[in-house]
Amino acid sequence: MGAITLTGVTKHFGDFTAVADVDLSVGDGEFVVFVGPSGCGKSTLLRLIAGLEDVSAGRVAIDGVDATATPPAKRELAMVFQSYALYPHMSVANNIAFPLKMAGLDARAIAAKVNAAAATLNLSDYLHRRPGQLSGGQRQRVAIGRAIVREPKAFLFDEPLSNLDAALRVNMRIELGQLHQSLRATMIYVTHDQVEAMTMADKIVVLNAGRIEQIGTPLQLYTRPANTFVAGFIGSPKMNLLGGDFVHGFDAHTIGVRPEHIHLSHTPPAGGAWHGIVAIAEHLGSDTFLYASVDGVTVTVRAPGEFAAAPGDKVYLTPADEHIHRFNASGEAV
Repeated sequence: MGAITLTGVTKHFGDFTAVADVDLSVGDGEFVVFVGPSGCGKSTLLRLIAGLEDVSAGRVAIDGVDATATPPAKRELAMVFQSYALYPHMSVANNIAFPLKMAGLDARAIAAKVNAAAATLNLSDYLHRRPGQLSGGQRQRVAIGRAIVREPKAFLFDEPLSNLDAALRVNMRIELGQLHQSLRATMIYVTHDQVEAMTMADKIVVLNAGRIEQIGTPLQLYTRPANTFVAGFIGSPKMNLLGGDFVHGFDAHTIGVRPEHIHLSHTPPAGGAWHGIVAIAEHLGSDTFLYASVDGVTVTVRAPGEFAAAPGDKVYLTPADEHIHRFNASGEAV
């Protein structure tokens, strides 16, 4: 079991409040992602769950038992950091086995657990190598293997893919998803990359300035953002948030429209449209991203496939009415 519940959890560093009155329930077997900009408190919140930071106020419960004052080693949680923290002089097998040896398990039990973890992570052929002989992705899998053999109640990942290049990040994202499916273990994953959050999570927790802005499935946050912060953070490219003359007829202080929900054309469509001048055109083959100036405001548009446009071209942008998001003066969805 690996259910984790936070009640009113707060963390102060002197006069600075890093985490403020957080209530959160993580169900057994869930893959929950903490996402938000740098400095939003997501890593601090993870460290509070792990016990690596003391809670200033509130309660941390693991499987219904108050663990607020429980030392990290007794919480039965495994943490995987951004840095691999491997012992360079030890083999892969010994790195994975290290926590088991510290716990005093016998050699036969250790070998069985190490071999099982290595098979799960496709590391069986590398057990005799040292970390310096591995790629970045393989080293991160070793660090994950070291966590797996402990059979923890939950895995805590603190931006584990940040040191990898773009291609490896995609591969490791897939591997972590498959690992979760096979282990069915509780996993909490911290990232600033909302694409990772959208593709991996059962549930996303969006944090801003130490507070939770919204909790929901990736699709819920994408289709029904609670406020302009979530609307602008979730989605790539991010949602266009427009005020002034753009809101006429929409009964809102700000409207939001995602780049893929704007129709592009070279001629004025029936019913009127926004008239724009292309500033930048990004042709990716599968998609075309245009950044167009509309009355001095840059609007991002995503068109499927190839759309012929170059800087300086005139284009017409027509938002889909059924996909318009409305926000009040406080930034809350209406």
